[in-house]
Formats: sequence, structure tokens, C-alpha cells
Amino acid sequence: MRYDFDRTIDRRGTGSTKWDMLTTRFDAAGALPMWVADMDFESPKPVVDALIQRAQHGVYGYTMKPDDYLDAIAGWQKRRHGWQIQTDWISESPGVVSGLSWVVDALTKPGDKILIQPPVYHPFRALVEALERTVVENPLRFDGGRYSMDFDDLRAKAKGCKALILCSPHNPVGRVWTPDELRELGTICLENGVLVLSDEIHADLILPGAHHTPFGSLGEPFARGSVTCIAPSKTFNLAGLATSVVILPDPSLKARYEAHLNRLHVRAGGIFGNLALTVAYREGDEWLDQLLPYLGANRDLVMENLGRGPIKPSTTEGTYLMWLDCRALGMADEPMDQWFRHEAKVVMNAGAMFGTGGSGFMRLNVGCPRSMVADALSQIEAAVGRLRR
Repeated sequence: MRYDFDRTIDRRGTGSTKWDMLTTRFDAAGALPMWVADMDFESPKPVVDALIQRAQHGVYGYTMKPDDYLDAIAGWQKRRHGWQIQTDWISESPGVVSGLSWVVDALTKPGDKILIQPPVYHPFRALVEALERTVVENPLRFDGGRYSMDFDDLRAKAKGCKALILCSPHNPVGRVWTPDELRELGTICLENGVLVLSDEIHADLILPGAHHTPFGSLGEPFARGSVTCIAPSKTFNLAGLATSVVILPDPSLKARYEAHLNRLHVRAGGIFGNLALTVAYREGDEWLDQLLPYLGANRDLVMENLGRGPIKPSTTEGTYLMWLDCRALGMADEPMDQWFRHEAKVVMNAGAMFGTGGSGFMRLNVGCPRSMVADALSQIEAAVGRLRR
């Protein structure tokens, strides 16, 4: 079937974090919400239909995962990314951040050093510090348009670290790491006994011109020296159903992780989350194949329009999040954030929240109908014009 991503769906009053917090958190009523990472698109029809049918049953007692739950996950990874995973590698969590937190708690000790690569998704630092581990930064390099990893710095810092949290594709800078980049990072980590915790929640959202390589697909040593977290939440707009997947190819690491879950008495997904995951990974290809070029065109629209002014988007290869270099506006971070909210009337994520290298940047979410992207660009352009005058 043909999906209409141009259709505007009113999410106000549904408890939507993205829309309903415009007033409660930002005091920005009437602004366009282009911040938190979910999309304004309806999920694939097979998923919606399956959820409706299950809801109509009317009994929601204790329920097992669907029979083809594990096969759907493994099939998706092989079909979309060429990674042949074993079903006995698969575990679970309610979300990728939860999974990363539990992995860190299960496989490291308080005081251990954990590497991150800022500017990066801010919960990485928060979870490491909350678990009383020590953050070690390996900042990305920026050439004015594109980010890369600093391998010399990583080599100097990896010794003595227990883990590295890899954001692949990278949020917020939009890089899709190449096999060579991942292999060099992985080799450094293997040589120093550093476990790679690969957050691949955006792995399916690869824009035209790029290709995602799962870290664990690089070969057996890399797979056994890593834990990979994935989820259907970003891909299919299912974040509210609280289900994600933790892939642990090393049996001993998986056993330790599973024992930690048992101590916490937690499981993920519930009736609707596990069903949605299974149906999405089994039948979601058609929807995603139509979504990706639409997101690519949204990205191109931003690149074409903002590229002519003082706000410069960096190269976005994956995710529906764009990283805007706003330093030429000449504002400090907090005043600039307020200026976008109240003058341009576009709510984004301030770059400073992503740590080292984020000051002077903003993160823009283009996972929405193109008319909304066009309105945001028009409002930003008008606000810049007023600022210059």
C-alpha cells in the first residue's frame, strides 16, 4: 500500500511528550515541536491492525511473547543489515537506555572507566555517572561540515577503560560510521579489553547515500567483544510501547545480563509492545522503504535552505535528526535556545546538552510532514532576518 507521510495528524491532547510539553516544559505555546526524537507519522498499518485486533480481545492477563518474536528480530537483522544473529543471543529491555544501564550495571563495577564520544546522546553520560562509573571522553572531530572519530585520542585513553558506548548511527551529529571506522575502533577496544556497547537504535533510519554496518557483523571477535542494543521504537514510531532488544553474542556476558534482569525482576514490552515489535520486524519493510526517501527529502530541504545563511547543517547520513551549527548567530547557549523558541517559534534541543563540542549547536527533528519542515525553515529565516536588522 501507499503511505501518506504528508498527512498531518493532530497529536495534541494525547499525552504526547513532543507536543503537549510545549506549554508545560518550554512555555512555547504555538511553536513547532521539533525536539524529542519521535516522528509525527502513523505506524505501519500491519502494526496498527494487529494492536487493534489484540485490544479488542478484552483480556490482558499474563502473556508470552509471540511464537515468532525471536525469528522476527533475527530475520530483520539479516534482511535489512546482512547480520546473521543467533536467536539465543537475544535478550530484552524496555528501552535502549534501560538496556545500556543494565548492561553497564551487570558487566562493570563502580569506579570503572567508561568511554563516550561527545557531542553525544546525553543519557550516556547520565547513566554512567548515576551508576558511579567514571566517564572518559573521546570527543569527535569536526571539520566544519562532517564529524569523524579521533582514533589517536582513543588509543591514548582506552587503556584501563572497561567499556565504550558507541552511538551508531550517531545522535546528534548524524554520522553513519563506515566499516573501516568501526573496525579501527573495534581493534583498539579489543587490544585494550574494552567492551563495546553499541547503541544502534537508529540503525534502520539510513538516508539515501549511506549504509549501516552493525558493529557485531564485523566478525566473531568483534561480536563477542560487544553488546548491541536495537529497538523498533525510532524506526516505526513505537517508543510509547516500551520494548527493545539487547544482543549479546558472548554466552557468559548474556548469562550475567540475564541474571541481572532476574535480580531486578524486570521484563520488557508487555502484550502490545512485544506484538508490535514482532509485526513491525516481520512486515514493516514496505512502510520503511517509503519512509526513508521521504526523510531524505526533508533533510535535503533543510540543507538547501539553511545552507545559504548563518546556520549551517552538518552532513546528516542517518537518523531524522539534524545538527545545526548556529555559532555565527553570536549568542550564548541559553539565550539562543530561548531565541529559537520565542522568536523563531521552533523548539529544538540545545546542543550544549550533548556535552563537549555541543555548545553553539541545535538539534532539529525532521521526522514530520514536509509542510512542517517548510514552516520551520520559513520561521527561522524570518527570525534571522529580524535579528540582522
